[in-house]
Parts: sequence; C-alpha cells; structure tokens
Amino acid sequence: MDNAKKYLTIPEFAKILGISRIAVYKQVKKHRIEAKRAGRIYLIPYKYVEAILGRKLRNKDKEIIEKAVKKVVKEYKDLIVLLGKE
Repeated sequence: MDNAKKYLTIPEFAKILGISRIAVYKQVKKHRIEAKRAGRIYLIPYKYVEAILGRKLRNKDKEIIEKAVKKVVKEYKDLIVLLGKE
C-alpha cells in the first residue's frame, strides 16, 4: 500500500481486513470506525488504518490501554506481587 495515500475507501479497507464492505459500513454508521463523508462515499483516514493494523497507536488507544492496565493493577495488585515472587 502506498504510504503517501491519505485515505482509503470502504471497499479497500474491507479488503485489507478480509471482511465484507457491509460489515465496514455498519461499523462506520455506529461510529466504531472513523470515516469522513465525501459526496456519496466514505473515506477512512490512512492513519486510522495503521492503528487498526497495529502499526501505530493513536493517543486514544494509548489512553484506553493505560486505563485498563491501571484497573488490572488496582484489582489484582496482591496477586501480581505474589506471582512476582515466584
């Protein structure tokens, strides 16, 4: 894929993920996939594609991960300490 490309269409994105176009459209409509409307088509920012494919973490993703780690440490601190001693 051309790294200079800024947007992908829904069919291009679906092909990369190996899922149907309809599945992608549904996720866009539910705002689970970031997309911009250009006339009759939706365009998915390439930076979002990189994040989905694990090439790059967005700040939002980092915040979600950090929150999850803090929750696990808070809830399982004693267990983590015990496991660390083994």
